[in-house]
Amino acid sequence: MDEPLEISRKRLLFRSWHRGTREADLLLGSFAERHLGEFTRAQLDRYALLLECPDADLWDWMAGRIVPPPGQDSDVLRMLMNFRYTPRSA
Repeated sequence: MDEPLEISRKRLLFRSWHRGTREADLLLGSFAERHLGEFTRAQLDRYALLLECPDADLWDWMAGRIVPPPGQDSDVLRMLMNFRYTPRSA
């Protein structure tokens, strides 16, 4: 990607909050809000690749039902697997 980092972060944040299922929106959107600001360009690229994966695959990897393929097993996926969603206070 050749776009500026802040544009990449905003685009990925939007995509994280608009997955299609409320559960995925909450988990990935909250994860993105917490971590995208500190991600390097390479980590943003790896996160973008994760967002290309179907939600069902992401859930299986995070639940430990299926081992992620080598091309997806990264520091970013491990961060996501260790992330714990906490609801926002109203």
